[in-house]
Amino acid sequence: MSAPTTADQQLARWERFRAGRNAALAADHGWLTLTSFQWLGSVPEPLELVPGFWSTDGASATLTAAAEDGLTFVSSGDPVIGTYSETLQDEESLNWVQYGGLDGTQVVVELAMRADKYAIRTRDNGSAVYTEFSGVPTYPFNPEWVIRGRFEAYENPVEVPIGTANPLVDGVHVSVGEVVFHVPGIAHEVRLHAEAEKLGALNVTFHDETNGDTTDEWRKVFIPKPRPDGSVIIDFNRAINYPSAFTPYGTCPMPVRGNSIDVRVEAGEKLPAD
Repeated sequence: MSAPTTADQQLARWERFRAGRNAALAADHGWLTLTSFQWLGSVPEPLELVPGFWSTDGASATLTAAAEDGLTFVSSGDPVIGTYSETLQDEESLNWVQYGGLDGTQVVVELAMRADKYAIRTRDNGSAVYTEFSGVPTYPFNPEWVIRGRFEAYENPVEVPIGTANPLVDGVHVSVGEVVFHVPGIAHEVRLHAEAEKLGALNVTFHDETNGDTTDEWRKVFIPKPRPDGSVIIDFNRAINYPSAFTPYGTCPMPVRGNSIDVRVEAGEKLPAD
């Protein structure tokens, strides 16, 4: 049997990537399980979908619960009886307590600090978005959207204010440079701000002409670490949705203004199925 061609190898790698991506989305208490996002107030009060009384003094978040509330701590499984506080930094999250289901772990309550304010999100493994998930629709693999480009690093990272999927939460994009490349159908170079990822990789959040039609309002693509000469490979077949494509309870970052590709990037993930 002959060895696989380069195209066959690319397709096989992409199929493995897709399998891993769908498996990650299908994880317990993952992004597909979000069922609420609620800000904490200054007075202890009950919130929707979660037992107990919740509040914040601005510096920390406080939960008061009784035995009949059925809450336990995610970290230890110990019952939540009495008053407890937690302190987070901005953009931090903590899967704090849990309840429900046969084993008391169906719903995890995530404590989050966003825009310097405390909120909770409920992560319910009984959510229909989660239980009915069968994979994210995608465009077929297209080798023409595996594009060579270059990375032009800034001397120092630049903080760029951005919006997020939640209109009450502002964000900051820490740009470490620009990814520069050509795409079919555009004569000029495309320049997109990039953020740093682990092991020298890059993350690019972008708009394109498919947004709101066959794809979500924006997507992102991870780029392997640039080579010593600055060259990069951008595989738009691996463009993925942010969690906000699957749930209204995300606070996902929007692209930097101008991070747009002025053609239809018909590669990568599409709008999730209803």
